[in-house]
Amino acid sequence: MYSNAEKCTAPFEVQPIKPNDGMPKMDISGKAVSRFEFWPTWFFYTPVVLQSIWHGIKYRDFRLPLVANPSIELSGMVGESKTDILELAGDYAKNWIPGFTTLTKNEDPIDDQLIIAKHQMASNQLSYPIVAKPDQGCRGVGVQLIKSNEELREYITDFPIGARYMLQKKSPYQAEAGVFYIRYPNEKKGQVFSITLKYSPVVIGTGQHTLRQLIENDSRASQLAHLYLPRHQERLEDVIAEGESFQLAFAGSHSRGCIFKNGNAFITDQLAARLDTIFDDYPGYHFGRLDVKFKDIESLMQGKNFDILEMNGASSEAGHIWDSNTPLKEIFSTLLYQYRCLYQIGALQREAGHRVPTFTELFSALKREKELIKQYPSTD
Repeated sequence: MYSNAEKCTAPFEVQPIKPNDGMPKMDISGKAVSRFEFWPTWFFYTPVVLQSIWHGIKYRDFRLPLVANPSIELSGMVGESKTDILELAGDYAKNWIPGFTTLTKNEDPIDDQLIIAKHQMASNQLSYPIVAKPDQGCRGVGVQLIKSNEELREYITDFPIGARYMLQKKSPYQAEAGVFYIRYPNEKKGQVFSITLKYSPVVIGTGQHTLRQLIENDSRASQLAHLYLPRHQERLEDVIAEGESFQLAFAGSHSRGCIFKNGNAFITDQLAARLDTIFDDYPGYHFGRLDVKFKDIESLMQGKNFDILEMNGASSEAGHIWDSNTPLKEIFSTLLYQYRCLYQIGALQREAGHRVPTFTELFSALKREKELIKQYPSTD
């Protein structure tokens, strides 16, 4: 936890340039891209697996992380429904969640499905622009900003038959963060364990250079060109006007090119207290990362003016570890701490009488999710 003095002296100030309005000014010290950021997952999770073996022996059950959030399928480890999680919210908690509707792609003519989608939008007071996303998905797969009937029609067309997709109100806020919340069963207060500041990657036009040149000349974007160039093929040869901010990624996912920075200096008791109140009205959620949009960093610190876009469960990561300045030792220690908490909470839930899911259920859900992800539309 951080003292008030540390919060006041954190080296950030408000960033006035869209699309990151309300964000602290990004700390650009150190390397543009960490040598650890895109290393293979198995490298970072090998110590977690070894620790999990120890905890599985200690608690006589390797499956305990699957019951940490008993109201969520498999505790949110894999295959969970975004809709099912958000619909757990009571009347108070719903005030912090942007409106949404969920539909299933079927074999009916696309125009008929578009009519139904528009009717559902009207019934739920949704209007363009909206955010379309798979109901089951991870790491920002298939997330698009939809601005028109034609774009929605194209999204439905590209979506796999039999799968559900969500249409959600676009938050009025530009600033985005991942807030990791942990609350042990039967405790009145939880803790904000991590804040990850999510910066939308942008390049600034010069009036002389094409988008391709701006990407290739940028210290970070050039190293992630394999993500950005295919996404903007139709604009690559356009000259971007002087001073114009061109957003390279919309989805707030690290794997899609969003820039993650450590925001733990902004953790406050006020924010934790607000989340405690929200989760008093949210049964069965004890561990996970909230993807939030917020007005400005001061408001977030006060527990005000933010929207909860999604709630991720047991497989969540404290995303601040992918800050380019994070040392390898901290990445390992953070992941190990997360999974120690998962086993402790899972053990308490088992003692409370909650059923622990089987590995068969886990592997079946993992197989379903992998098959769906292959078929989802592209990500903005």
